[in-house]
Amino acid sequence: MNPNLARRNPDSVESARIFESHRARLFGLAYRMLGVRAEAEDVVQDAYLRWQDVDPREIRSSEAWLTTSVTRLSIDRLRKLKTEREAYFGPWLPEPLAEQDLRTPELAAELQDDVSIAFMTLLEALAPEERAAFVLHDVMDDDYADIAEALGKSEAACRQLVHRARERVTSKRRRFQIDEATRRRMLERFIAITAKGDRKEIVRLFATDAVMTSDGGGKATAVFRPLLGAERISYLWYAIARRWNVGVEARIVTINGEHGIGYFWQNKLISLSAFETDGTVIHSICTLRNPDKLRAYCGT
Repeated sequence: MNPNLARRNPDSVESARIFESHRARLFGLAYRMLGVRAEAEDVVQDAYLRWQDVDPREIRSSEAWLTTSVTRLSIDRLRKLKTEREAYFGPWLPEPLAEQDLRTPELAAELQDDVSIAFMTLLEALAPEERAAFVLHDVMDDDYADIAEALGKSEAACRQLVHRARERVTSKRRRFQIDEATRRRMLERFIAITAKGDRKEIVRLFATDAVMTSDGGGKATAVFRPLLGAERISYLWYAIARRWNVGVEARIVTINGEHGIGYFWQNKLISLSAFETDGTVIHSICTLRNPDKLRAYCGT
């Protein structure tokens, strides 16, 4: 910290310090609300600009004030984004975070749980206020009094929002408690078997009720609707294996803090796949092929 700055304006320096101590949590909230890194960063920056006009000594809790600000900004922005996503070509998947996006230990810890692509996709089914209440309570462990303040609603109304959201999310959510070493071994097996192109072996990689969702955004070849069932998914990967057998390299990468697979052509990322697996078979795949999202993942 510049000591001259502290002498000139000690209150602004302390205000900035307080904000920075909450930045990781605020970004985690905004990203879970919006599913796009740049949008989340914009919301956090907007909250910071508002925070500069506040005297921290005059508020009950800096964390509660900042959480409320980011929540309300995120709700407003999500309402606008939902209109855009309704016109999106094919399935819309969240923008993935790369390992370098988790640039501080605090941010990595904040995004360690409940930020997988599959979970973020389930959140898209929720209305903005439902999503905010659910994320604040079930993911970020806020109590109902703070959530009521953030949303400007009664605690009873917030309980109802969380209940409805939880029913919609948990009814579709599959949770598998496996470590990353087990996940990596499953992905290495997937890479090896799909490279061989044996469809009978490929189909055995998947649960019978597996689901595959692909996001090309109308800018890259992708499956326009989710594929259901091991047989249909295996046919697709069999076709991909035959087409990509020469020149495309599969690498294990980090996607939203979990191991996934990146596919590269001449060292350029052309596809990302995030997996839900119990370590024995694959239950779902989310594949991102929209070049805009891949560029964001690569930081270019």
